[in-house]
Amino acid sequence: MLEISVKRKPVVVGIMGSHREDAPSMKDAFILGELIAQRGYVLLTGGGTGVMKAASEGAHRAGGFVIAVLPNDRKRPLHDYPNEFVDIPIYTGMYDARNVINAKTPHIIIALGGGSGTLSEIALALRAGTPVIGLGAPRFELTEAISFTPVSTVDEAIRELDRLVDQLLGESS
Repeated sequence: MLEISVKRKPVVVGIMGSHREDAPSMKDAFILGELIAQRGYVLLTGGGTGVMKAASEGAHRAGGFVIAVLPNDRKRPLHDYPNEFVDIPIYTGMYDARNVINAKTPHIIIALGGGSGTLSEIALALRAGTPVIGLGAPRFELTEAISFTPVSTVDEAIRELDRLVDQLLGESS
């Protein structure tokens, strides 16, 4: 007889940030990717260079699973998309419009540095009710209540991530 074991649905954590290889948050992205994988969460990024690649590499080297929402389609490759640490590339052909998928798919997002693209992902996530942890994220101001937590260190980001996941899993029990 076939036995089926039901596991919990994976927690998906997005890391959004700069595509620049010299981004100041590269080391933080690698460590966060590693810590996300060690917790058994799935990492979602934009699949390119910079923060996306560093986070993907950290998760990959820790034995984690990496999904990437890519700007291009399979028949129109973009240089460095997907990076070599991506397990499942999702080819959208949507370019910047893919930010909607990046923002609405994860349970929680960590925004590291970045510019207008990262800011758009933050705005879309907050509008969808997705909690965002900002580590050196672009500045913005809203008057409405939002789930945005600015932090100063990777340790603070991970503590907040753990708190949010505990809250998420407590709600789904």
